[in-house]
Amino acid sequence: MLQILANRTYRRLFLAQVIALVGTGLATVALGLLAYDLAGAEAGAVLGTALAIKMIAYVGVAPVAAAFAERLPRRAVLVCLDLLRASIALLLPFVTEIWQVYVLIFALQSASAAFTPTFQATIPDVLPDEKEYTRALSLSRLAYDLESVASPMLAAALLTVINFHSLFAGTIIGFLASAALIVSIVLPSPKPAERRGIYERMTRGLRIYLATPRLRGLLALSLAVSAAGSMVIVNSVVLVQAKFGLSQSDTAIALAAFGGGSMIAALLLPRLLDKTADRTAMLLGATVLALSLFAGILVARFGWLLTLWAVLGLGYSLTQTPSSRLLRRSAHPEDRPALFAAQFALSHACWLITYPLAGWLGATVGLPATFAVFGAIAAAAIVVAARLWPAHDPDEIEHLHHDLEESHPHIAGATRVDHGHRHAHVFVIDSHHPDWPAGR
Repeated sequence: MLQILANRTYRRLFLAQVIALVGTGLATVALGLLAYDLAGAEAGAVLGTALAIKMIAYVGVAPVAAAFAERLPRRAVLVCLDLLRASIALLLPFVTEIWQVYVLIFALQSASAAFTPTFQATIPDVLPDEKEYTRALSLSRLAYDLESVASPMLAAALLTVINFHSLFAGTIIGFLASAALIVSIVLPSPKPAERRGIYERMTRGLRIYLATPRLRGLLALSLAVSAAGSMVIVNSVVLVQAKFGLSQSDTAIALAAFGGGSMIAALLLPRLLDKTADRTAMLLGATVLALSLFAGILVARFGWLLTLWAVLGLGYSLTQTPSSRLLRRSAHPEDRPALFAAQFALSHACWLITYPLAGWLGATVGLPATFAVFGAIAAAAIVVAARLWPAHDPDEIEHLHHDLEESHPHIAGATRVDHGHRHAHVFVIDSHHPDWPAGR
């Protein structure tokens, strides 16, 4: 897996990602302490609202930002967004009112909603080989999981010598270092083949996404992923501290078990995906999620919870990590930023549903019933995904063109038939192929 770091451009992009992730992790810890400093016992409500604002920004901003950034050099876009995030983080230590937290969180997460899909869409152009790209995805997943463990530990160590306001300095340094690393490399920036209006650019990724069967299946699987992830993130503290009567450190251990399972899957995925189709691996991962959620009904001890969370982490990574491979397959290079933005928005829309549902159900009907409901959601998502995403899903598809003139260059060499021209090539949704071939 680490061999891909020999690629200088990717190595610096990966370092930029890791450093920015650590900075963001420090900000997450500092934000919780800031909320408590401002709201006291109401800090949970403040953080819950901030989390909802984050999801709304992700869902609403990503497609719009991708449309406006489409014609700009990617390196310039990424650097400017890193600098913008650093500038916003610079203001956080000076917050004195709760509404200011909400405004700055919306601004910060809006910048992230523009940055992340653009960054993700750049990687397949830097690593065009599919095996290398798969290893990059696993390495990225590993970085996310390690950050979830390392950032709180680093924050705890720093808080022994500084106050929590100073943690935001780590966030600022992370974003500035990320910008410096991106400035130091040259990034490919595919240009759109044709001029498009702003509305078309805003909706293009969504139209490609919803017209592609494998991506409709991916959306269903994203709901299964968010159901499992929300159960872990929202209800770990309830299970560990309210049900089992344990400490905050035990809650951290439970979350670390989930991250550990995810890391194991990330390490195994490159070899697995060399031999197994994405659809098979992702449906297997989602099945692990559904079965584990149902098994949660029976959890009665902390040790059982650790095992369950580790298995959920494994299924989570197995289902989610290959999704970028599907996006890479499903669009021309110039359309990838829009498609990654659509996935970013739609997947976070799933989280926007499951986050509050996990909390509300846990508080009103109890955790066993919540596990059952979320297991049913994941199981239904698997059934829908299997129906929407055909088992036979080749890249090259034979299809007909009915509306292109005889002299059109796209049908050069195609076979003339009664109703048009027939040929086969790697099929993605674009201006010549607005719909998926019938029966495929």
